[in-house]
Amino acid sequence: MSINTMKAIRLHEFGGPEVLRYEEAPIPELKPGEVLVRVHAVGINPPDWYLREGYKDLPPEWRPPVPFPVILGSDVSGVVEAVATDVQSFSVGDEVFGMVRFPSFGESAAYAEYVAAPASDLALKPAGIDHMHAAGAPMAGLTAWQFLIELGHSEANPLQPELHRPVPLSGKTVLVNGAAGGVGHLAVQLAKWKGAHVIAVASGKHESFLRELGADEFIDYTKSPPEDIAHDVDLVLDTLGGPTTGRFLRTLKRGGALFPVFLGFSDAEEAAKLGVTVSMTQVRSNGPQLAELGCLLDAGTVRVAIDSMFPLAVARKAHERAAGGHIQGKILLTVE
Repeated sequence: MSINTMKAIRLHEFGGPEVLRYEEAPIPELKPGEVLVRVHAVGINPPDWYLREGYKDLPPEWRPPVPFPVILGSDVSGVVEAVATDVQSFSVGDEVFGMVRFPSFGESAAYAEYVAAPASDLALKPAGIDHMHAAGAPMAGLTAWQFLIELGHSEANPLQPELHRPVPLSGKTVLVNGAAGGVGHLAVQLAKWKGAHVIAVASGKHESFLRELGADEFIDYTKSPPEDIAHDVDLVLDTLGGPTTGRFLRTLKRGGALFPVFLGFSDAEEAAKLGVTVSMTQVRSNGPQLAELGCLLDAGTVRVAIDSMFPLAVARKAHERAAGGHIQGKILLTVE
C-alpha cells in the first residue's frame, strides 16, 4: 500500500452483498472545516444497503445519481490523524465518533481506514466505551434522539408540510416497534431516561434483552399482533415503518402520535379521524447532539448492544447478516 492510499470497501456497480469490493483507494484530502480520522470501527445501517442496491425501492425519479466507484457507510469511531487549519474543536490524537455527512449519497465514505469528516459532524468518543460500541451509536442514536428528544435540523420534509416535533415523554406510554434493532434498542432506553412507560415489540427471543434495557412491557409479535394487545398508548415509534405502520393507529389514545421511521404511511384520513398526529423526520449529522448522547453512553445510562462484528475486508458478510434480520443491536465492521 502506497503512502497516499488506504484499504476501503468500494462499489463499482449496484447489486447484492457480492458487489462490495475490498481494495485500495486514495486517502481523502482535507478540506476546510474537516478532520482526518483513522477509523477503528464502522457501524452499518440500512442506508448502506439502500445505496448498495441502487435505491431500488424508490421511484426512479427519486433515485439520486451515485458516482462510481463509491465508498459506503456513514458511522465511524476512530482517532484524529490531522485537522484542517481552521478547525479549533479537535486536535490530533483525539478519539472521536460521528455520523459523517448524512444524508448524502456516497460522500460519507466510512467503510475505509481513513475518513475526512466535517468537524461539526463529530463528538469526542466517550472514554467509558470502546470504538466498537461508539461506532454503533451515531445513526441509530441520532435517529432515536431526533424523533423523540430534540429535532436535529430545520430542513423541510418534502412529504409533510409541518416540521417534526418530538412530544414530552415523562409519564407517557411509548410503544417501540422493532425494539431490538439498532434504533429500537436505543429508543427504548432514551424513552425510559425521559420518564416514559415503555412497551417493547419484538420477537420473543429478544424479551430478556429488552427488559434488561428497561422495557416495562413486552409484546412478542410472533404470537399476537401488537395492535390487538396495546391500547391507550400516547406515542408509537415504529422503527420498521413502511406500508403496515397504519395498523398502530388503533393502539393510540385520541391526541396521540405515530412516528414512523420509514416511508409508507398512507392512512392520513383515518389518523385525522382519530385525532392522531403522524410525523416523521430524516436523521441528519449533528455533533453537539452526539456529544449529549455521548454523556449518556459514558455514564452507562444508555448502552449500545452489539449483534455481531466483522473485519472490514468481509463487509459482504456483515451485509448478509443484516439481510438475515432479527438483529439484536448493531452490526459493526472492525478496522485494523
